[in-house]
Order: sequence, then structure tokens, then C-alpha cells
Amino acid sequence: MSAPIIHESAYVDAGAQVGPGTRIWHFCHVMPGAVIGADCSLGQNTVVMNGTRLGRNVKVQNNVSIYEGVEIEDDVFCGPSMVFTNVLNPRSHVSRKHEYRRTLVRRGASIGANATIVCGLTLGEYCMVGAGAVVTRDVPAYALVTGVPARRAGWVCACGTALRPDAGRARCTACGSTYRLTDDTLVPDAEAHP
Repeated sequence: MSAPIIHESAYVDAGAQVGPGTRIWHFCHVMPGAVIGADCSLGQNTVVMNGTRLGRNVKVQNNVSIYEGVEIEDDVFCGPSMVFTNVLNPRSHVSRKHEYRRTLVRRGASIGANATIVCGLTLGEYCMVGAGAVVTRDVPAYALVTGVPARRAGWVCACGTALRPDAGRARCTACGSTYRLTDDTLVPDAEAHP
């Protein structure tokens, strides 16, 4: 396992945990109490606050702030300048640190550039949030959501290819994985789960 690569302009505070093979680029700040898994990449000007957790192989693009209360599982992609929040009704003159809400980004999810994730939500496994979307409610696994506010616009495979369910079944044209659609929930067939 290789040691983390931390650019000389980045700050990683004492008490932060950074996994092997992780790359932290220009002008980043990782605060004490942050936990970052192995093989992650933090793009330029990224901030990872105290009390956050990133899994393995998380890709965070430039200009993203990961605020206290956010937990990101393995293999998640956070697009450039996307936004997490942690308080529903912020005021400069009222301290609401005791009101931080947990946001969970499940394994394999992708969040597009300039999307906003309102706090207190769960983004399901392998879901995809379109660029510029404003997510105000939970996103189901494998769902594609777009718009303001974000609404489900379709389904995606774990590999990221759009799916076209027919009669409750879907097969990915790129990787061949198969899925079942039941009661507006898409699940992979057991033998095809990535």
C-alpha cells in the first residue's frame, strides 16, 4: 500500500485520518476528526470538515465542501462545485450546530457538477444526480434524478448506463447486468449484482 500523496499547499490537520493511496491536491483542507478511506482523490480547493467520513475510492472534484454530518460510502463520485448542506434554516446570528442533519451517500452514487444536496437525505446505491439538480428528498437506488427540485427521470445501471425497464425487467446494453423493477424500486438480479 502506498502512502497518501498530499500537495504542499494542502492542509491536513492533526487528528484527521487519510487512507493509503489517497491523493489530496492543491489548496485542500482536511480538518481534525475527518476520516478518508484508501485510494480517494480530493480535487483542488476541497474542504473536508470534522466528523465526516469518506469510504474507499471516493472521487471529489474541485471546489467541494463536505460538511459535518455527511457520510460518503465507497466508490462515490462528487462532481465539480457540487454542494452539501448540514442545516435546514441557517442564520449567521443563530448557532445551529446542534441541529446538523446527517446526509448519507450510498455506495457507487454519482453527483453531477453544481448539484445541491439538502441535508438529512439518503442518496441510494448507484443513483445518479444530474448536473445542477437540487435534491430535496431521498433518492432511490439506481435512480437518475434531474431538475429543480430533483425528480426521477429514469434508471441507471451500476456502470452508469441508462436503463429502459420493460415489463418489470431491464438489461444494461453496456455491461449486460439485469434488473427487476417492482413497486417503483429497481433491484439487480442476484447473479448480476456488481
